[in-house]
Amino acid sequence: MGSGQKVFAYEEVAKNKERKGCWLLISGKVYDVTPFLEEHPGGDEVLLAASGKDATDDFEDVGHSDDAKQMMEKYYIGEIDGATVPTPKKYKAQTSAVTHKPDEPGFLIKLLQFLVPLLILGFAFGLQFFGKNEKAED
Repeated sequence: MGSGQKVFAYEEVAKNKERKGCWLLISGKVYDVTPFLEEHPGGDEVLLAASGKDATDDFEDVGHSDDAKQMMEKYYIGEIDGATVPTPKKYKAQTSAVTHKPDEPGFLIKLLQFLVPLLILGFAFGLQFFGKNEKAED
């Protein structure tokens, strides 16, 4: 880092997420985009939604042009202190499968919802199969 470069704590960057002060953290650099809110082609809501957190992925997912990346330089205000950035939370995938115990009332309904169509299908198949056999014997 060069001398004279301001270093911000993550908490300070995270507090600036309103129209009167909107800072973005992108690739370890801090940008004050408050004056750009009204000019942003995607609208100010996009910038406000990306503020208060690490917006690197949001910025890169959009696929900004080289001109947009150059324009960022005039909003650059400093670097982030990496030691203050919280580690990303690991989200545990929720399982959608619900296990039912056989003694629960919902279990019988689920079982019937599965078995009744199979029984009807089996019955229709049996009628068709035996109907063809009777015609072949005639």
